[in-house]
Amino acid sequence: MDFSKIRLFLFDMDGTLYLGNDLFPFTKPMLDEIKRQGKTYLFMTNNSSKSVNDYVKKLDRLGIPAVYDDFITSSQATADYLMANHPGLRFYVCGTESFKTELRHAGVIVCDTYSEDIEGIVMGYDTELTYQKLDDVSKLLTLKDIPYIAANPDFVCPTEYGYVPDCGSVCGMIYNATGKNPHYIGKPRPEMPLTAMARISKKDPLVCKDTTLVVGDRVYTDIACGVHAGIHSLLVLSGESTMEDVEKSDVKPEFIMRDCSELLEKIK
Repeated sequence: MDFSKIRLFLFDMDGTLYLGNDLFPFTKPMLDEIKRQGKTYLFMTNNSSKSVNDYVKKLDRLGIPAVYDDFITSSQATADYLMANHPGLRFYVCGTESFKTELRHAGVIVCDTYSEDIEGIVMGYDTELTYQKLDDVSKLLTLKDIPYIAANPDFVCPTEYGYVPDCGSVCGMIYNATGKNPHYIGKPRPEMPLTAMARISKKDPLVCKDTTLVVGDRVYTDIACGVHAGIHSLLVLSGESTMEDVEKSDVKPEFIMRDCSELLEKIK
């Protein structure tokens, strides 16, 4: 493919642009080159542990200037889903304070403690997880038939030293205790890239499915998301997925690269 035709780049973050708090050396030159060519990139992440404002601050610390509108996150997508499908319900939220703040700002009624008037449950990537939260969620799901939503299905989150359990793994524990699975938001569902294209095409009419590329390190979320949205997909091997994962998966990336340094050379 002629990568010069791509107008909108949708980048996963952890494992693609950085690992934990370590920015890959090619990330800033690549983003600068995309801007130099008059094209657009957005950060599209399933990591629901941080609000968009937290991500703005993190990227600033890493030397990448960013603003709120540069992001498409599973936290935003979850808030949109809750307000569209369950407005006015009281949700027990098993997530970080940043995640809860994002939901509250969107109008979601967030509850921090167990009570019998809880009407739904939301799970996020909770880096502030306690056993009490697991107990509360298990009790609610056992005693009630209520909406159960999770912001993202990722099993692990990459770090500088390896991986830690993500939202999907915690939901796996809850399934073992209750026999119930959530309705997942975020990648691999197509809503985030479709929302991104609709937003950016208002200022760049050349943005469409054929000129949009999702770039990520996970076959089962990033690449599946691109496939489901009908856009181009690039798997980088700098994070979670390996070639063995690709061979085992029914979902196949359109392109595979070692990391985004190869993409930088392509777009140059």
